[in-house]
Amino acid sequence: MNRPASLHHGARRHDAALVCAAAMIALAVAMGVGRFAFTPLFPLMVRDGLLDAQSGALLAGSNYLGYLVGAMLASRLQLRPAPLMAFGLVATVAVTAGVGLAASSMAWAILRFIAGVLSAWTLVATSAWGLGWLASLGRPNLAGAVFAGVGLGIAAAGVFCLLVPGVEASSLAMWVELGALAALAIVVPLLVSRRLPAPVPMPAASSPRHAAPAPAPGAGGLIACYALFGFGYILPATYLPALARQVVDDPHVFGWAWPLFGAAAALSTVLVSALLRHANRSAVWAACHLVMAVGVLLPIAWPALAGVIASALLVGGTFMVITMVGMQEARSRVADNPTAVLGRMTAGFAFGQLMGPVVSAAIGHLTPDHDLALDLALAASAAGLLASACYLWRHERHPSTKEHP
Repeated sequence: MNRPASLHHGARRHDAALVCAAAMIALAVAMGVGRFAFTPLFPLMVRDGLLDAQSGALLAGSNYLGYLVGAMLASRLQLRPAPLMAFGLVATVAVTAGVGLAASSMAWAILRFIAGVLSAWTLVATSAWGLGWLASLGRPNLAGAVFAGVGLGIAAAGVFCLLVPGVEASSLAMWVELGALAALAIVVPLLVSRRLPAPVPMPAASSPRHAAPAPAPGAGGLIACYALFGFGYILPATYLPALARQVVDDPHVFGWAWPLFGAAAALSTVLVSALLRHANRSAVWAACHLVMAVGVLLPIAWPALAGVIASALLVGGTFMVITMVGMQEARSRVADNPTAVLGRMTAGFAFGQLMGPVVSAAIGHLTPDHDLALDLALAASAAGLLASACYLWRHERHPSTKEHP
């Protein structure tokens, strides 16, 4: 009599493993390649005489803008998560290889803009699809494995860019090769999403109390906190390599910095999912904002290599945890239309991320001291993180602000 139930349980475990693997690879390609591959490839394009600091900033800015546009459009798209994820992955492969086939800064900027749009769409679609299936299968604790994909993609792209240039490979050829590797990787998520297109919605009454659906105002607060997260994260992520370069001349240190950053991001999501399985997500989110705020302030208080390394670990070890718990919390509050709310969350993050360099540049116009301007911008980032941590902690401490089942 127990055999059918046992087989059913085994099938659910098998499906959960497939969903985790597919979503992890999807995020690795969409974010680690489509979103962040430019970071380790930029120095190689400068080496080849293809870019300088100004044109590099143009490409980075176009990707930020594309990410914002893509996030804003994601909530309006009528596609279901699985088809949107598949489209985003295939198109990401195409535009990644396209950078290597193009021959002008303007063409690269357009392709990086499109890559930003696709990254936002794929992140939203993969989160909705993967988290929906894990919730349906009763395995929401496996979300850490899903979001570890971003860190793994960052680490893989960084190692690729560290090892291949040893034979003096062309940076444009490396874009094409990276696109080819991504094409091989997306076979798994394409096949799995075709086999498991849409999860069965879970009844609201079966959700934990802290994961119950909430009205729009509650979601608005989460979106604001997520935007402050984007604002707080982008400045240290942008300037930490430059700060490290000021105190260490060995290029091999910089070469491994990006893969280590990605590895820390990947490990953090898995560890938090395992160790804090029953913790309140708002409390975990608030704690991560506090830790990130400390990491943002460390380069100001401790301007040495050890301080920069500690800052990188604190920021890198929390940014994907915040992404994971933020997406989980938002999806659980608006379970009837997760793609829309996750799109708004991603748009908030993209707006905050875009405002980081803008605020830094504005402060730079007020003082001729570049170091002081950067310190003030980092302090503003930390202040935003602290304010959002207080909101999230208050939200967790006062059940009256939550919507009950």
